[in-house]
Amino acid sequence: MTIIRQEDFIQSIADGFQYISYYHPLDYITALGKAYEREESPAAKDAIAQILTNSRMCAEGKRPLCQDTGIAVVFLKVGMNVQWESTLTVTEMVNEGVRRAYGNHDNPLRASILRDPAGTRANTKDNAPAVIHYEIVAGNSVDVICAAKGGGSENKSKLAMLNPSDSIVDWVLKTLPTMGAGWCPPGILGIGIGGTPEKAMLLAKESLMDPVNIQDLIEKGPQNKVEELRLELYEKVNSLGIGAQGLGGLTTVVDVKIMDYPTHAASLPVALIPNCAATRHIHFHLDGSGPAHLTPPNLDDWPKVAWKANTETSKRVNLDTLTPAEVASWKIGQTLLLNGKMYTGRDAAHKRIQEMLAKGEKLPVDFTNKMIYYVGPVDPVRDEVVGPAGPTTSTRMDKFTEMMLSQTGLISMIGKAERGPTAIEAIKKHKSAYLMAVGGAAYLVAKAIQTAKVVGFADLGMEAIYEFDVKDMPVTVAVDSTGASAHQTGPREWQAKIGKIPVTIA
Repeated sequence: MTIIRQEDFIQSIADGFQYISYYHPLDYITALGKAYEREESPAAKDAIAQILTNSRMCAEGKRPLCQDTGIAVVFLKVGMNVQWESTLTVTEMVNEGVRRAYGNHDNPLRASILRDPAGTRANTKDNAPAVIHYEIVAGNSVDVICAAKGGGSENKSKLAMLNPSDSIVDWVLKTLPTMGAGWCPPGILGIGIGGTPEKAMLLAKESLMDPVNIQDLIEKGPQNKVEELRLELYEKVNSLGIGAQGLGGLTTVVDVKIMDYPTHAASLPVALIPNCAATRHIHFHLDGSGPAHLTPPNLDDWPKVAWKANTETSKRVNLDTLTPAEVASWKIGQTLLLNGKMYTGRDAAHKRIQEMLAKGEKLPVDFTNKMIYYVGPVDPVRDEVVGPAGPTTSTRMDKFTEMMLSQTGLISMIGKAERGPTAIEAIKKHKSAYLMAVGGAAYLVAKAIQTAKVVGFADLGMEAIYEFDVKDMPVTVAVDSTGASAHQTGPREWQAKIGKIPVTIA
């Protein structure tokens, strides 16, 4: 009988979450490198270059791939002959491992988990509790998968109860364009088919833990209906032209994973969960001989891609002298290098600003002729002024955009992915602009930040208002003062170029 000791298990969980915070799975990064080589869209190629460069930087510096270090998800397959030597339950041990990982002094990870989600939404401050899935299996060992899923990709999860005669392919192709780019493509689609609604969702999540191997499947050919479906969806999803960061291009996904389960004769549950550019998971095995040994990958295997700011094709912008007229002159697709001071703010900060304005209270900062960056950074270590600081999904701030532009003097915004109709209308009305930073390049972006200090709402933690002083921070104009959106024009253009399937991107 195998004995799993408490400390071995806790430390293995902690080591696993630290490991995946800065090491991409090699299969994903290799597939992304091949996508970079194939890519013909300049905007998409630049975005993939930033993601690949960020990946190497994080592996070398042992710092998070993304500022959103995720909700901790753990899959456990526990052998029936295993005995635990522990004063804690297995769930308690997992959560202690998560606390240890996220509170690591050398590489602290952002705490994003809130208790009382429908009420006070108070941060647990340690990223616990984890979401744990148990399976009791034959044997005398424990298989563990640790995964960190960011909110941007989790928020795009979909579930449908189709009729048995409905087409799964049609549903995916109809659904995917409605998800926007907040899940940070190029990524992986996990699809669960069958069982019950909750089983389909679990299958979709678990499928994302499998290796990226679609190219192997293409070479050998499908052996069953599920493999046929994977290949069909891989081709047709990429034919949508959504591309990296939703800007249009040849690669939207590097793989499509599918798991299925028997279901009721009257049902066809189908779940879809995307994995973002910050794909993070690791699989290890405990046999009672001690904690898991996690071997670092060989960085020689990383794609040889090194992104650098292009001062010839990108316009340098001085944020300290920025005027509404200059903002109004920018056009979609234009790349900028930002220099000077900007403020940050996410959901909680915007909500508090709204409450203060309604009461006639003075805001902690003056947004007149300033730019706001939607970000919640990781805490700094060593000589850093700030930890990884990539953008968060901008559509969550759409309902605040008119308020910010009309009542605070703000003239531009930076975030991730597309803006919705409400925000675009406000941007057009106020002759503003929305700039997009690359999701999945958080450490690279942080290197452009020269100073950082909290200037408002310090009690909100990572959601506080910071003042950043940046040097050549790379962004792309995603919505200009006319209301034109690169996230609408780019995919339309590239879908037409690819021209393989008759699906319209709205």
